[in-house]
Amino acid sequence: MSIELGGDDARVNVTGVGPVIGSEFAQVSVNFDDEGNSPRLRLEDLRTGRVRFLDALELETIVWLPEGRLVDLLDPSADRWRGDE
Repeated sequence: MSIELGGDDARVNVTGVGPVIGSEFAQVSVNFDDEGNSPRLRLEDLRTGRVRFLDALELETIVWLPEGRLVDLLDPSADRWRGDE
């Protein structure tokens, strides 16, 4: 799958994929999923097709992470781009 986003700040909604948040480093589709026990966020990495579901507790945890812990999560050499699936 290949999706190219424009350079403007307009919201991007791709048919069949949904709203997309993108930058020069990543493109992620963001949708709501209500098929589980409670509503959750469905995130899909459009480069790899990998999907992650986040519930309210997981989202709140991200909000409350100290800045240093969040920075550690963003280090691509820690878990991403290593060829491991």
